[in-house]
Amino acid sequence: MRSFLLLLIGLGFAPGILAAPDAELSEPVGGWRYNGLLDRTENPQVAYPTPPIDRGVQRNRTMIEGQLKALGTQRGPHTLAVNGNPLNLYTDDQGRFARPYAFGAGSNSVEVRSVEGLSLKRVQFYEANNLRTPARIRVVLGWDDPKAELDLHIITPDGQHAFWAHSALTNGGGLDPDGVDGPGPEMFTMTAPLRGTYLVYVNYWGNFGSEGYNFDETGNQNEVITSQINLVLNENTVDEKRETFIVPLRAIGDLLLVKTFNY
Repeated sequence: MRSFLLLLIGLGFAPGILAAPDAELSEPVGGWRYNGLLDRTENPQVAYPTPPIDRGVQRNRTMIEGQLKALGTQRGPHTLAVNGNPLNLYTDDQGRFARPYAFGAGSNSVEVRSVEGLSLKRVQFYEANNLRTPARIRVVLGWDDPKAELDLHIITPDGQHAFWAHSALTNGGGLDPDGVDGPGPEMFTMTAPLRGTYLVYVNYWGNFGSEGYNFDETGNQNEVITSQINLVLNENTVDEKRETFIVPLRAIGDLLLVKTFNY
């Protein structure tokens, strides 16, 4: 009798133990949408989990919001794929997240993938506001060590330098302020690019722990940090071109030229 009761108790707990990871997306929702009509993008919004340094609230951004469920011991990073661009997805202890993205007019997609690369949730929507200009240049930097601080550096044809301490350029390009601190990803976008030559660099700046930034060589998690840089030109159009670069970094201070390209 006792064995039978234990079996029933075990079966009762089994669904919770064996539950597969799941994801919810509260924003954006699928279907037709018109930016600025109902989404209140003019209100100040911040990413979540909150970046380690507050660089001020941002406006006019579409937030991707949701929650991962039944994670068990899987703490990621999971992947948030936006229009095919893979972004490391970090959450709070309850699995909640909110990340900004500058969507352009036309068809857009958002997908949450598990650590193993399986699709957990996918949303397709159509942005009907033709004033939402898509990014003509987008550069995304991600890496596999949440305790390492990597930085994206972009040099534009007019000599301006976008990096964590100078995220917004006068030519319209810039880094997302919510991504320049913490485990990434970092993202540079430009909707009206200048003609000329662009330089893309990645820098292993330091490490990040419970007490903040540091330059302790043993403070990172992986002996070799693998960074992935995605370069997308004319995103979400018939002229879209994309390249992916895998760059290993071993020591604090490493600064590598990833790509030189002309637009």
